[in-house]
Amino acid sequence: MTTRTLAITTGVSYLVIFFTAIFANFLMLESLLQAPLETIQQQPQLVRWGTLAFMITVVFDVVVAWTLYELYPTHLLSKLSTLFRMMHAGIMGIAIFALPLALKATTAAEVLHQVDIFNTTWLIGLFFFGIHLILLGRIIGQPRIIAFFLVVAGIMYMVDTGAHFLMPNYETYASIFLALVAIPSIIGEMSFSIWLLVRGGKENVDS
Repeated sequence: MTTRTLAITTGVSYLVIFFTAIFANFLMLESLLQAPLETIQQQPQLVRWGTLAFMITVVFDVVVAWTLYELYPTHLLSKLSTLFRMMHAGIMGIAIFALPLALKATTAAEVLHQVDIFNTTWLIGLFFFGIHLILLGRIIGQPRIIAFFLVVAGIMYMVDTGAHFLMPNYETYASIFLALVAIPSIIGEMSFSIWLLVRGGKENVDS
């Protein structure tokens, strides 16, 4: 497989992750949080499709881990970066187990409990994903602005996870932390995926 093909595969995989994650998060999970029992009883297919969407993100997360390693095989940090992304994918896969169990719940409290298990487990995975992004920013080097936002996004993921567990009043500042994570993450990862689709593999990506 040529470096250009690897770059396109990575970029497309990133886009699949973005869109499936948006559907699963902002349609399925948000619906469960706002109307837990009603969603389970009246829209079970939404939960099933949302669960499948999360499973698809895990599949393409593994694809991205592999293609990024193949794109930057000689960099000292590539193996370590790949391992941390795989750790995130594995933990995310475990977290998904909680969602089908929510379909068997008979009370709103039980549904929310399963969603909380999913979110907490996923949150732990995002800590390791943050490390991956920091390493990835160091690995790609160019374009520098994209590398910068990837590093910042990685740091913010780690800070947010730490804040969840260390701050008893985290909910008071939740919107601030969300912005601190979302802005550099969207800019960095979306820009990187577009760069891969447009320019990736056309020149020596190891430089």
